[in-house]
Amino acid sequence: MSDGHRDPDRADDGPGPGVAGAVRIAPFRRRHLRSVVRIEEDAYPRPWSATLFLSELAQRSSRRYTVGTIGPIVVGYAGLMIVGDEGHVTTLTVDPGWHHRGIGTVLLLDLARAAPGLGVRHLTLEVRVGNTAAQALYRRFGFAPVGVRKNYYAETGEDAIIMWARDIDTDAYTERLGRIDAHLDPTR
Repeated sequence: MSDGHRDPDRADDGPGPGVAGAVRIAPFRRRHLRSVVRIEEDAYPRPWSATLFLSELAQRSSRRYTVGTIGPIVVGYAGLMIVGDEGHVTTLTVDPGWHHRGIGTVLLLDLARAAPGLGVRHLTLEVRVGNTAAQALYRRFGFAPVGVRKNYYAETGEDAIIMWARDIDTDAYTERLGRIDAHLDPTR
């Protein structure tokens, strides 16, 4: 469902003290919509509307959307569209006020761990060419660049790098996720 604006590169790449461990992942419900739309409007020049999010949430058999919360505050959200054995990350967004605290990592960990149970063997996403921090996060998760979509982000004309993580249903990938998780919270 890439509409030319989704930018899963809004993820952050560095944990902050104690914050990542405080993030709780929950299914994205209608009650979260107001908070998600506010974050969306703060994060993107061409935000998704509440109606578009509701349309995505209604497609339960082919979508998985979650929110990350700290206490009662929604600090980020993630979405996955499932087509066959492929999962496309439609969004991975952290509230700009909560960037660089590991929240994007927690959201992507949850998504990557849940995907094989949904029949997903490979993950894909687009990321802005200029967002090297997000690209580094995705590389930690095994995503590799496979191509470029020219002028993908219509509002800026910026290109997108297409990235794939293959064979996420293997023991080796599960071990990779375990290492990422351990890095977030070294006390585990």
